[in-house]
Amino acid sequence: MTAPPALELEKVVVRWQPGSPAVLDGVSLSLAAGERAALIGLNGSGKTTLLLATVGVVPSEGTIRVAGTVLAPRTAAQVRRRVGFLFNLPEDQLLFPDALEDTALALWRRGEGREAALSRAAAMLAALGVGEAAGKPLAELSHGQKQRVALAGVLVAEPPLLLLDEPSAGLDPPGKLELARLLVSLDAALLMATHDLEFAARVCTRVLLLEGGAIAWDGRDVREPARRWGLAPG
Repeated sequence: MTAPPALELEKVVVRWQPGSPAVLDGVSLSLAAGERAALIGLNGSGKTTLLLATVGVVPSEGTIRVAGTVLAPRTAAQVRRRVGFLFNLPEDQLLFPDALEDTALALWRRGEGREAALSRAAAMLAALGVGEAAGKPLAELSHGQKQRVALAGVLVAEPPLLLLDEPSAGLDPPGKLELARLLVSLDAALLMATHDLEFAARVCTRVLLLEGGAIAWDGRDVREPARRWGLAPG
């Protein structure tokens, strides 16, 4: 039996108020299991809104399915358990003052023992190049380190679908390369909102260009969006 797509959106519309202009205006897309797609667009194009709508944080019209399950009030918790979500600002995600415990939180929530969860959390922090953060308060970390700690908390539970909002923001070039290699090695499907075209090209095999709340282009590399933005020859 063929597995359902990791993510499906059918004619998804988001408005902040009834009757106001649509932030997302009939977005439809399908992401296969294991597929990695970059969602790119200028500021205000609706990238973050689309990610938030996918897990029901933002109310929407239309249909959203995660691994075949339709997002609805009664299924929202079930859908969110299948999704690893990275917010744009790590401060919106990190809950514990200690980096190691924050990373282990997702494992504790699903009943894993304390020592086993902490061991897996430490290994994930090390894989993301911030193993030294395990013994430090979050307040002492740089923005880039906090970003990687937040991502570690997302990845440690091995969700089948990752929704990442600007995961390379605040990372130096070696940190970006390390993160790109890790994301490529994962089996999870990935939808990544980003402005970083070079990072998108390293990680993703598909590019979705969001303009005016709609998918304006769907292709295999970043040269067409770059051309539209005046960053590449026409």
